[in-house]
Amino acid sequence: MDNNNVLESVRAAVFKESEDLEGKSIKIEGYDFNQGLNYSNLIRSMISTGFQASNLGDAIEVVNQMLDWRLADEKVTEDCSEEEKDPIFRESTRCKVFLGFTSNLISSGVRDTIRYLVEHHMVDVIVTTTGGIEEDLIKCLAPTYKGDFSLPGAFLRSKGLNRIGNLLVPNDNYCKFEDWVIPILDQMLKEQREENVLWTPSKVIRRLGREINDKSSYLYWAYKNNIPVFCPGLTDGSLGDMLYFHSFRNPGLIIDIIQDIRAVNGEAIHASPRKTGMIILGGGLPKHHICNANMMRNGADYALFINTAQEFDGSDSGARPDEAVSWGKIRGSAKTVKVHCDATIAFPLLVAETFALRREKKKEKEVSVGVPES
Repeated sequence: MDNNNVLESVRAAVFKESEDLEGKSIKIEGYDFNQGLNYSNLIRSMISTGFQASNLGDAIEVVNQMLDWRLADEKVTEDCSEEEKDPIFRESTRCKVFLGFTSNLISSGVRDTIRYLVEHHMVDVIVTTTGGIEEDLIKCLAPTYKGDFSLPGAFLRSKGLNRIGNLLVPNDNYCKFEDWVIPILDQMLKEQREENVLWTPSKVIRRLGREINDKSSYLYWAYKNNIPVFCPGLTDGSLGDMLYFHSFRNPGLIIDIIQDIRAVNGEAIHASPRKTGMIILGGGLPKHHICNANMMRNGADYALFINTAQEFDGSDSGARPDEAVSWGKIRGSAKTVKVHCDATIAFPLLVAETFALRREKKKEKEVSVGVPES
């Protein structure tokens, strides 16, 4: 083969003819700061930035689709009830939003973002860990402080300080929590004995939200807005320690987890004719519990995962949405995205361009027509 033929062969291999992507895919380009500083436009530009910025942009689109959906968007089927045929009912029927998060996010400032969503009833069902319960309550009693990831454990132990990443929680906070919660557990045991109250984790959580009576608490707003908060691992944390201590001081309190598995699964099963959407921050128990509940209805219609876990070890925490499709936890037709990112970075930005933006636009509209703010 002569040199010309070799060159042509090599060129054909290197410069393989391309498929035309014009009009089929988003062009990669970032935010142009020459246009001025506009944070909303900056966040919107992420979808065309690439890598996890684009995943965050996709996540914003999925959540907005979740929030946009109305039953009125679907065709009326022959088996619809008379209520489901009513245009007003169809327009008012929205997607049921399940929100899950791990305890570290309540330890962090993301607690305030979650409180905002619950305060304004922007989500319908919550699943978290025990730390996601107790940390919210403890912060009403005493603050958490910023520390450093590199602070030595032995040094902190000698000072009575507990480290959560680069956060510091004084031991005194848990002492204050014990002083606050033990009398409530005493009262709950009294009601169990005298009024035959059957306590479940969600009922305990609702009671604690009522008792804390603090507007900085998302559990307080969950109580006020009647949003169920589920925690099947209620003993795995400081609250479990308090239940343990209480069982010696005043034994007999019973908390039934079976009623709650019926309740959380029922939230998904009885969502119809509504669609369901999942927003899950972190992995572990909250992620699986929400996904498993939605399996009972043949899968959620929208799903957003934000976490840093990887799938190579087979963990549910690291599993991408497509794995949940194989189990029937997410529908094959669902709109899904996973953002590989620390939720303390990604979630406030996402809320800014979805839930919060919608509320601000609604407030502006109400002001323009003279409707008092709700």
